[in-house]
Amino acid sequence: MTGVRNVTFQFDKRLLVLIGRGVLVLLAAMLVAAPWIFDLADLQVITELLCLLVLAVMWNLLAGYADIVTIGQHGFVGIGCYAFYAFAVFTDVGPYAAILLAGLTTLVFALPAMIVVFRLRAAYLAVGTWVLAEVMMLGAGKIDAFGAGLGISLPVSVVREFGGNIAERFTTIYWMALILAVTAMAATYFLMRSATGIGLTAMRDNEEAAGAVGVNLFRARVICFLWAAPFLGLAGALITLQKLRIAPAASFSIIDWTVYIIFIVVIGGVGSFEGPVIGTFVFFLIREYLQSWGVWHFIVLGGVSIAMVLIEPRGIWGLLRRVVPGDLIPVSHRPPRGS
Repeated sequence: MTGVRNVTFQFDKRLLVLIGRGVLVLLAAMLVAAPWIFDLADLQVITELLCLLVLAVMWNLLAGYADIVTIGQHGFVGIGCYAFYAFAVFTDVGPYAAILLAGLTTLVFALPAMIVVFRLRAAYLAVGTWVLAEVMMLGAGKIDAFGAGLGISLPVSVVREFGGNIAERFTTIYWMALILAVTAMAATYFLMRSATGIGLTAMRDNEEAAGAVGVNLFRARVICFLWAAPFLGLAGALITLQKLRIAPAASFSIIDWTVYIIFIVVIGGVGSFEGPVIGTFVFFLIREYLQSWGVWHFIVLGGVSIAMVLIEPRGIWGLLRRVVPGDLIPVSHRPPRGS
């Protein structure tokens, strides 16, 4: 009887994995059908959700696996915003190509930034990334061609390239955000399934042990840092299209592009592939339903994050993992059967 109960219990647990994956498939289907089932206001919110999901996936890769706890991610988002404006307005490459060039420009800026940041470790690295991002913001505020400290709006001619009316433009931007989110998650998934990913998982579990068995810690960090940069820049370009303007305080916002992202990943689960997805949806639920509370909205966000860290440092996914026997998005490598 005991054996039958154990088999039934294991079957029930595996059923939870299938249910979880089914929920993810339904969410994916809903996102594909979003332009037809949601109004423009909701579509704009979902577009923002997808952009923040990209930022969360990248921050989780850096902090959760490579141990690069950055609080200056907003610097690269801002570079993407300003690079997109520069290419779309001041060159003849076209606004769609300007989005791709914004990602490439962010990667170029990441190279010298990496040289500075990687000389620091632990708390010094976190502070160093923040200082670097603030320097980027101050530098952007000194450029008159970009409106200096006040910022500047996108020309109507550029905006119309993405749609002749608001509905067309919102839909076009939504599809680009969805493609970016799918690309970011798929690319990061295959990175984690590669040999580099094995090393990153080992670093997440025990960095000293990973180094002792031959994982090149420096190489892994370089790959993650340069991997994340272009995605941050691409997200910045789409954020500019949503806001229709650039400005130092908005484009390089530490609250929107770093603090909220840290909350999302911590709440969802640092060092897991499911964590950023869960955290993004939880964050938007809290924000959309509680933002009318004013300052209490931020107090609730802070209280939830503190409570989660005290209850389960691995976030909501850590709580669910106590009863769910496997990953919903399987990025971990398992040893061969019988080994």
